[in-house]
Amino acid sequence: MTTIAVTGHMDLTGASAALVRDALRETLKPYAGGGLTGVSCLAKGSDSLFADVVLELGGRLVAVIPSQDYRQNKVKPDHAETFDRLVEAADEVLVHPHEAANRAAYEDANRTLLQRADRLVAVWNGEPPSGKGGGTADTVIEAREVGLPVDVVWPEGVAREG
Repeated sequence: MTTIAVTGHMDLTGASAALVRDALRETLKPYAGGGLTGVSCLAKGSDSLFADVVLELGGRLVAVIPSQDYRQNKVKPDHAETFDRLVEAADEVLVHPHEAANRAAYEDANRTLLQRADRLVAVWNGEPPSGKGGGTADTVIEAREVGLPVDVVWPEGVAREG
């Protein structure tokens, strides 16, 4: 049994989603059938693509929700249906006790991802941390500091919005 967590950019361009999904499928395929468990915060973009691929490969999904208000105040209307579907499909849903989604809530959620995982998949362009804390680069650095293997997924042609 292998537990793999995800961190990644939320702001992928529409054309990038299929590229990332295919790359995640190839990355996770060796673990399918061996008791794959995926751990994700189910955010828009990388997290949700990862969760979908875990389920597609017959894996078990663990959802880590950063705060009590996350669904209500942070999940945008264009992501609500996907978020709700993935929460419903999850075998386990961990909701952190933070009342509001803020830097501390995101950092705690990322720590939970790393504590639960045997490896980390990072849908990451390799850029350094933004300095805000709780982001993709911060999570990759933290994983590497504790010796967690990190698989970076950033296929050619993938881009972020803006």
